Amino acid sequence: MRLHTVLLAFAVCCSAAFEFVHPGLLHTQTDFSRITTKVTTNARPWIDGWYKLTNNSHSALTYTARPVSSVCRGLNAGCTQNYAQLYNDIAAAYALAIRWKVTGIEAYGTAAVNVLNAWAKTLTAITGNSDRFLAAGLYGYQLANAAELMHNFPGYLKGDRKAMQTLLRKVFYPMNHDFLVRHNGAAINHYWANWDLCNIASILSIGIFTDNTTMYNEALTYFKVGEGNGAITKAIWKVYDDGTAQVQESGRDQGHTTLDIGLLGVIAQTAYNQGTNLFTYEDNLLLKASEYVAKYNLGYNVQYTTYTNRDVSQTVISNASRGSVRPIWELLYNYYVKVERAYAPYTTQMNQFVRNQSGGAEGGGGDYGPNSGGYDQLGYGTLLYTRDL
Repeated sequence: MRLHTVLLAFAVCCSAAFEFVHPGLLHTQTDFSRITTKVTTNARPWIDGWYKLTNNSHSALTYTARPVSSVCRGLNAGCTQNYAQLYNDIAAAYALAIRWKVTGIEAYGTAAVNVLNAWAKTLTAITGNSDRFLAAGLYGYQLANAAELMHNFPGYLKGDRKAMQTLLRKVFYPMNHDFLVRHNGAAINHYWANWDLCNIASILSIGIFTDNTTMYNEALTYFKVGEGNGAITKAIWKVYDDGTAQVQESGRDQGHTTLDIGLLGVIAQTAYNQGTNLFTYEDNLLLKASEYVAKYNLGYNVQYTTYTNRDVSQTVISNASRGSVRPIWELLYNYYVKVERAYAPYTTQMNQFVRNQSGGAEGGGGDYGPNSGGYDQLGYGTLLYTRDL
């Protein structure tokens, strides 16, 4: 039996002794104590973020899940693409869960659980072309986050939670693990950083949600020393003397580059809530990348070094999708500026720019277009991550 198969079997069935914080993926109970206080006192900008959430149709009690047994992502793969049903339902479960956490109104918790249970009882496979690994990564970490928020909800029965844990362990995790080990049979540097990063985020999140230390450590190890482009020193591969650092996809387009930054933030925040600080890892490497990407997308010039792998040689930074708006900056701004008291001028400016472009507060799924890119991140950062100075 091959080594990665042995490791996969161990991760699925076993876990070393370690006490995880619950809820403890992107948000902790301490976070919700702060958020609830701010919302109930109509404090800004939290209340602006709250209205952004409550005005989103995904957070309505009338939302109805549309689960399928097999999710397909990818053209010409012998199946009909239907993955939009999954990412819309995850956005709903997440938004409804937040409404319960903030208000304590049972109906919202019940509505969130109904969406989660519908998928846990129905989904058995993720199919498609190579894009199926994107689906497994992006929706794996997001589904785990929505379910994790319901940790203390009395109506999320033990059997229901176990069914979701089983779905994540047996359908999502094996694909996440397989991609990081085999990269769909391609050369190790063929796939862009975001492919690795979403699968790292999924393994990390599933590991915590299922109390599986082996998965958790697998994700952290790959993030630090993995062979693919999602390992942090490959995803952020060129450091400059002005305090910025070039991202692996900078020469491709800014849509995917900002996706990289968003996923790096998810991984760092999740690990931080379990006591591991990746924000400061490698001398604040993520901050340097955040500053680089924010600076360029705000319209400033940045340094650029030709990026080359076996497939491409990119001699200039790409201006495709320059100025992309994703709800990812509140997380980074609030950690680095509010927690670390770091100097982050471009991350700060970009955060304010996205707030302005989003009507005063970061939105969530459905606020940034109907396509998958608008659902790559869970969002609502102004509500969820804003801290007092």
